[in-house]
Amino acid sequence: MTDAGLAKTLNPSPDRWGSLVVDVCQGLLVAIVAGWVLDLPRRVLNTSFYTEQMLTGVLGLALVIAYLHESARGRVRVADWIAAALSFGLCGYIALRYPTLSQELTMLPLDGVLGSALLLALVLEATRRLAGPVLVGIVLVMIAYVFIGPHMPGDFQTRPVSTMRLIVYLGLDINGLISSLLGVGVIIVIPFTIMGQVLSRTGGSEFFADLAMSAMGAFRGGAAKIAVVGSGLFGMISGAAVSNVMAVGIVTIPLMIRSGFSPTRAAAIEAVGSTGGQLMPPVMGAAAFIMAELLQTSYGAVVIAATIPSLLYYGTLFMCVDLEAAKQHIGAVKTDDDLRFMSVLRDGWHFLLPIAFLIVGLLFLEMQAERAAIYATLMLLAFNFMFTYRGSRCTVSELWRAVLDTGRSSLDIILISAAAGLVVGVLNITGLAFGLTLQLVTLSGDSVLALLVLTAILSFVLGMGMPTVGVYVLTATLIAPALVQLGVKPMAAHMFVMYYGMLSMITPPVALASYAAANIARVSGWNAGWASVAFGWSAFVLPFLFVGRPTLLMDGPWLAVLLDVLRTGLGIYLGCMAVVGYSFAPLRAAGRALYAAAALAVLLLVYWVPENTALDVALVLGASGLLLADYMLRRRPTAAAPA
Repeated sequence: MTDAGLAKTLNPSPDRWGSLVVDVCQGLLVAIVAGWVLDLPRRVLNTSFYTEQMLTGVLGLALVIAYLHESARGRVRVADWIAAALSFGLCGYIALRYPTLSQELTMLPLDGVLGSALLLALVLEATRRLAGPVLVGIVLVMIAYVFIGPHMPGDFQTRPVSTMRLIVYLGLDINGLISSLLGVGVIIVIPFTIMGQVLSRTGGSEFFADLAMSAMGAFRGGAAKIAVVGSGLFGMISGAAVSNVMAVGIVTIPLMIRSGFSPTRAAAIEAVGSTGGQLMPPVMGAAAFIMAELLQTSYGAVVIAATIPSLLYYGTLFMCVDLEAAKQHIGAVKTDDDLRFMSVLRDGWHFLLPIAFLIVGLLFLEMQAERAAIYATLMLLAFNFMFTYRGSRCTVSELWRAVLDTGRSSLDIILISAAAGLVVGVLNITGLAFGLTLQLVTLSGDSVLALLVLTAILSFVLGMGMPTVGVYVLTATLIAPALVQLGVKPMAAHMFVMYYGMLSMITPPVALASYAAANIARVSGWNAGWASVAFGWSAFVLPFLFVGRPTLLMDGPWLAVLLDVLRTGLGIYLGCMAVVGYSFAPLRAAGRALYAAAALAVLLLVYWVPENTALDVALVLGASGLLLADYMLRRRPTAAAPA
């Protein structure tokens, strides 16, 4: 083989036709969703369509992108082109004939059965490629259980369903593939993805990074605090852990290393900060939108409930990096003279207006989340041509690329939502959900704590092979009803499973966010993952807290909310001292154990004795006394080495 032939084999040329088809499909996907959100078919064309027709069309475009998105690397095979063509033609046929097919479903029409079977196969294969085999394996196991369930004993027995009925139900019924879960992934998540792409391309990510640097750089451990604040600000909009790491960490991780943090700790701090974006209002992650749908509540209600836990999450990380900086004697960061807070704010104030509009629209105007996101995106586009950020402006071609890339960025959530709809469909058609709830309640011995621990373990195990959205949908449909059955409030139950579903992003052996940060820091992903667990320790405790004290989800009188937040903050501060090994001076093993015991007592003991006000007061006073005594001891010039 010649050198040219060998080079072509090792580095295949891009498939330009494939890239063109992918770009066209991405543009059509974004246009369809934006047009649907703005109600353009009715307003402009004076016509209307079924929501399922739109979802099927978008699903077809997503499948084409899924099978051809590797075309830029020259990796698309003939089989991929065939799968893409089948996906486009089949979804187009179903979308056009859906009004008729929906009325004929009970008669099991041949084209409906064959089309459903082929569509299910195409979706599962595309999901396997994009999200891995675990979710697909779970779907296949549950489909197999449809035929095993009628022969099972007791509560695990399900009603019999014929093969053709099952195929048509999963493929074409509104409780299957094109369910409300897919509707959330398409109608709500994609507009926010567009907004995040445009915000990033127009300079928003640089603005938030500069804002964090100007606000936090002058304090001790300033580099790490920049990472915490910057990741939180950017995560409010992106809601994606790994992309947050890649967008913010490429700046903050080298900055932390240069200021004195070890590369492993720098990677861990950025990974934990970026993972919190899935919890940080106003946008959060895709799971939050699905939560609103499953709870049949407004997205604004989810945002309100998530506010205090997310602030406690970032507060924990902030305390940890502050104590770590004190322990390692890491000072402030030297910044450019022109990088002053007011200067940055003056140059980029226009980025805050769309976000403010989004918050006001969601919380006070009761605006549809997807429409608020589209309006905020239009504001960003207009401001891009009206203002510059530090003299730079995004070009029209760059904006167009940002909009097109939304199709690829939304691919995972579209396919995962479709596959998750299959899980819900199996539960509905077999009646398995009710029996499983009873079995979980029985297995836990009617103990809320036992069921919470079981849920946490299961969520963590599932998270090792699936994205957060997939884990949340499974646990929310399979386990959350059992928690509610035992008296846990629905919002708290769903928040619990969402928190534990996302923890795999920072916890080995998977730890995708930690591995992405470790790659930037050029350290072991395994070590960065365990360091992330230490810095993000509160995420393992907070879910148990807000299940026992719904006041942390803003459910209760304002005075009770305030007192519980203050007590929880005190407990978290004690816990951070134990984790880092520093209070007002370095701590030895005995001192760390003492602070850990005090933290657990303040955080968890009052959780199990919720009505004992005297115990609450005693624990808070005892913990405060411990802090005061330690502080006074450190001030004494002849004090012995701390225990």
